[in-house]
Amino acid sequence: MLRRDLLKLAVQRGAVLLPIGPSAWAAVGESLAAAPPRLVVIFLRGAVDGLSVVVPHADDAYHAARPSIALARPGDDGGVLDLDGHFGLHPALAPLMPLWRAGQLGFVQACGSPDATRSHFDAQDYMESGTPGRKSTADGWLNRLLGVLPPDPSGAAPATRAVSMGPVLPRIYAGRNSVANVPLGAAAGKPTLLDRPQVAEAFGRLYGGDDALSRAFQASRQSHQEVMRSMNADSLEREMQAASNGAPLPNGFPDNAARLATLMRNDPRVQLAFMDLGGWDTHANQGAASGQLANRLGPLGQGLSAFATRLGPVWDDTVVVVMSEFGRTVRQNGNGGTDHGHGNVMWLLGGRVAGGRVHGRWPGLDDGALHEGRDLAVTTDFRQVLAEIGERHLLLQAARMAELFPGFAFRAPGAARGLMRA
Repeated sequence: MLRRDLLKLAVQRGAVLLPIGPSAWAAVGESLAAAPPRLVVIFLRGAVDGLSVVVPHADDAYHAARPSIALARPGDDGGVLDLDGHFGLHPALAPLMPLWRAGQLGFVQACGSPDATRSHFDAQDYMESGTPGRKSTADGWLNRLLGVLPPDPSGAAPATRAVSMGPVLPRIYAGRNSVANVPLGAAAGKPTLLDRPQVAEAFGRLYGGDDALSRAFQASRQSHQEVMRSMNADSLEREMQAASNGAPLPNGFPDNAARLATLMRNDPRVQLAFMDLGGWDTHANQGAASGQLANRLGPLGQGLSAFATRLGPVWDDTVVVVMSEFGRTVRQNGNGGTDHGHGNVMWLLGGRVAGGRVHGRWPGLDDGALHEGRDLAVTTDFRQVLAEIGERHLLLQAARMAELFPGFAFRAPGAARGLMRA
């Protein structure tokens, strides 16, 4: 028996025995037994300041470089939440600390792209294509991943195996494999014009053939119908109102994260998901424990925490990656902000993550260690993190990994390992 087949069998047997309650047994017990491992990618567009997310509070060079925006040491007013004695978490991300203590949240510091561009457009393009420095790549790595995943254990090939939260298909999903788009906000589960019977019937006749355009329409229609069934908008709104206890959410992310969790919990065939968030380009008035950056990190932490809770037992087989195109300068600028940098921090959450640790080789912030004399250096290629998730969590074979990240030696000597549990 192949190792992959043995692991699949173990997962299937284990899922059947999960104590998730009588109603859950009846509703989703059988489908959970065949559920594949999940991957969710959250992209923070605009280059989040990783040194303010996972703060090297024990490094004196950090405090010297940021006289007005450095976060205080643990225990001080506005201080970070200590992680390991050297690094601390931004206090706005306090909702994530239970996941850290449970070993389900980890970070990879000094991580990023080997390409040194400071252009948001180019850096995002490279991280979404998975081929840094190469502009000719036509597809995105999440679309390629969809094409190299092991077959669905249930034997089905649903159009909703990959979903994108948002109105426009992002670069990371560009390619030949079908992806379902889910609108953001309350419109996520509402009927569209194509849900009207007369309109649906007319389009069904128009695109009822076997040509490429008709097949594309039929796949899109199937994915929309499956998403609508899984979202169950009315029950979701009631659930969210009860959980919020009447308190308004600070912005849209916790709301949208809850919708995505409901979709993935209700439809175990959904294996990949993507969502992006903007507003991280903090050139001025960045703030420290409070201010512009803290106001963005707060709902992000709340949404990720709620996402983990709402997934229930599905969380054990899910990995969430939070990434951004590059980091920001070590030294603050004259406007109380930070400029475009290089190295950053990647976040890893989920039941299979080797959490409770800050991974990666920390290069330090002394002048001699900085990239181009101003930025945190990159010591872990972002593709290495994604490749280990692919190999250890999604069970990709080496040949498939080469298709996912062409030209990248993910087993090179010295590459960071140990990000996933055995």
